[in-house]
Amino acid sequence: MRQIFKKLKAFKSIFITALFSSIKLRKRYPRISSFQKIVDNYFIDNPAYRSKLIDAKSVDLGCGKKPRNPFSANFLYGIDIREDIENNILKSDLSRESIPFETNMFDYCTAFDLIEHIPRLILLNGNNHFAFIELINEIYRILKPGGIFFHVTPAYPSKEVFQDPTHVNFITEETFPDYFCAPNNWASDLGYGYKGDFDLIKQYWIDDIWIATLLRAKK
Repeated sequence: MRQIFKKLKAFKSIFITALFSSIKLRKRYPRISSFQKIVDNYFIDNPAYRSKLIDAKSVDLGCGKKPRNPFSANFLYGIDIREDIENNILKSDLSRESIPFETNMFDYCTAFDLIEHIPRLILLNGNNHFAFIELINEIYRILKPGGIFFHVTPAYPSKEVFQDPTHVNFITEETFPDYFCAPNNWASDLGYGYKGDFDLIKQYWIDDIWIATLLRAKK
């Protein structure tokens, strides 16, 4: 009888621990089936937005061989670790270098499966360089007032955040709303060197793996 009681007590303890863990890791933001639906829904909700843009420009960071263009911009550029001028892809190591475009140049900036590869802190020219913070600063710089930044990034608690050995930056669904968006802007208020200011338009989970965030630059 004592053994049964001990087993029930142990089971109760495991159940309570699992319950509190599930509550702690509960996702606040809704799920959606694809990133393109997020973009399409934005234009449905804001029918006049696209019509106001003339010769819209978009840049895809970490684009690989082919930049993505979910916003159907008129002019498309890419940034990667290799250069391909014929396809408007410029070379830049975004963990160490700036985005090689002018300030207030783009209507859209996208980043698919890139942010998890950007270190939070590196040593650059003998000084600490907060690469992730500086990348967001650069994205803010190149966007026009009201320009849109859209990223899709594997996020905690999905296992895909950790299983790839090249992933060095782990974000949660609170990272962008709390640290890079009004009214919090903790990355600025806490003295991390953040110089931007975004409005959170929408945020979703895709397949319980990726967090997809749509942000608007406030300038």
